[in-house]
Amino acid sequence: MTAPSPDPTRPLAIALLSGGLDSATAAALALEAGHAVIALSLDYGQRHRRELEAAATVAAALGIAEHHTLGVNLAAWGGSALTDSAITMPTAGPEPDVIPSTYVPGRNTVFIALGLSLAEARGATRLVLGVNAVDYSGYPDCRPDYLAAFQQLAGLGSKAGRQGRSTELWAPLVHWSKTEIVQQALRLGVPIEATWSCYSGGDAPCGVCDSCRIRDAALIEAGRPDLASSHGR
Repeated sequence: MTAPSPDPTRPLAIALLSGGLDSATAAALALEAGHAVIALSLDYGQRHRRELEAAATVAAALGIAEHHTLGVNLAAWGGSALTDSAITMPTAGPEPDVIPSTYVPGRNTVFIALGLSLAEARGATRLVLGVNAVDYSGYPDCRPDYLAAFQQLAGLGSKAGRQGRSTELWAPLVHWSKTEIVQQALRLGVPIEATWSCYSGGDAPCGVCDSCRIRDAALIEAGRPDLASSHGR
């Protein structure tokens, strides 16, 4: 059965919600901009499945009543430290011009395609993405040229696009530093303590993976060391 729009008087946005800090902040920005938001999370066989629980908690905290979780098993063929335990998780920081082993082949391409499908089915005007090109990773599917190309594809590959109503790929964090993201999350009242960024699969953040270290450094710089994974250790 098709669910009703969360609020038919407001423009609708679909937010890809991983459970991490960036996607939570992007969703909060969409709400601040006046959109009704539907959240979409993807269970892709990630080692850090704890982030899916975080996504549900964040959606509830932000007042997002409709939250879908879809399974798409990218771990079936591995190729990433996030989906294959045989690949070492990087902890030494970025190497210049090297895309780290945490890159998941095709992940954002698959995720955005699914998000656009939901957006077109529900008449959403925006697909909200928490991607960031400034972070250490250098992932090819988090860069502005990739987003621009996918925006063109969205217009060509959908009925809505051919009718001049293409869903906008909205990535408000793409040029922000991690510290700026933390500052905006604090301003917006994002439940940072409920988000999950750690790439390891434990019950508590490891504090040593690249994602933990970048997040912790930003929290400390923003004046909130109490929210860092190393707090209390």
